[in-house]
Amino acid sequence: MKKTEGGVTAAKGFLAAAIQAGIKYKDRDDMAMIYSTVPCRAAGVFTSNLVKAAPVLWDKNIVNTRGSARAVVINAGIANACTGRQGMDYCTQTAQAASKALPEAKPEEVLVASTGVIGMQLPIEKITAGVNGLAKKLSDTLEAGTEAARAIMTTDTVYKQAAVTIELGGKTVTVGGMCKGSGMIHPNMCTMLAFVTTDAAISGELLQEALRQDVQDTFNMISVDGDTSTNDTLLVLANGLAGNPEITEKNQDYEIFCQALHTINETLAKKMAGDGEGATALFETTVLHAATKEDARILAKSVICSSLTKAAIFGHDANWGRILCALGYSGATFDPENMELYFESAAGRIAIYKDGTAVDYSEEEAARILSEPEVRVIADMKMGQESATAWGCDLTYDYVKINADYRS
Repeated sequence: MKKTEGGVTAAKGFLAAAIQAGIKYKDRDDMAMIYSTVPCRAAGVFTSNLVKAAPVLWDKNIVNTRGSARAVVINAGIANACTGRQGMDYCTQTAQAASKALPEAKPEEVLVASTGVIGMQLPIEKITAGVNGLAKKLSDTLEAGTEAARAIMTTDTVYKQAAVTIELGGKTVTVGGMCKGSGMIHPNMCTMLAFVTTDAAISGELLQEALRQDVQDTFNMISVDGDTSTNDTLLVLANGLAGNPEITEKNQDYEIFCQALHTINETLAKKMAGDGEGATALFETTVLHAATKEDARILAKSVICSSLTKAAIFGHDANWGRILCALGYSGATFDPENMELYFESAAGRIAIYKDGTAVDYSEEEAARILSEPEVRVIADMKMGQESATAWGCDLTYDYVKINADYRS
């Protein structure tokens, strides 16, 4: 596997575009489109929130009933969530506008995604005008993919994309993706949107299974603030243009494809966690030697979700009691008298707790380790052979500032 440049336009046959539609932001692009020159197998996972935005309902129906798509239209600024029948009608109108602007795409082959303020109705005239403008700008260049990644941002501070190449059946296959997300991030597939494109030939059933399995250890293992959005959407489109023998069974090619998908998903998930609203550090927790895989996931995520621990990371404070507390209320069973905790970063690694009591460590060294832009906690549970990693960020003053006046 090799990392390569770009995002959603890195794979063959995928085009993208961005445009300033004036939906909410007045000084930047706020709509994007992804388009495949041929029909795609489509897979998706969506928010577990009982309150689901209109685009989520629209996309779930297409993925579950058709399993194929041709285009995705995305807007930033207004979420089209809690908007009733009118919100669903706007999804229909958006898809119809895209079908008209892209004659080869049927309305039922157009996926839609929105992110932004909940409860506001979309300015549909601006949306449909934006769709027409996007269709005219579609390009397969890496720059077009990057512009699309920028256009879907809300409180994000950086655009997020990644791409890799692999070899399947003697053919070079590319998997690329982009995402947005900075706040209301606690996926249980937030406001999280992610789009992965690939020119691999793979059956729809295996594409959906690969995605559903991988999301458990990637996007579902991040949290910024514990809030699961109404709009969480992760879509994968596969158009088969790489020309590899179609993957129809769980063979070696399937495993290689799953590894590539995992790399893209994990990379994007970590970018999202590290760009949490107001964050100054990516905060990672790895749990080792847990009794079960589920225990490892629960324990790791409990630590990165702890507000007290996140605040301590912001203050570069080696307050290991907060970590132990978060492990203890996670719901997983372990023996606190037979486990170890460590802090680690580019500045080094330090043991802080072992077998029921604190290790004699230097607070100054611990603070230095915790002052890096990426810090991690390692928890060795000494219970079994399973492990898991979760990603979050520190909790800062700016998080409150950003969310205190988000609508205004």
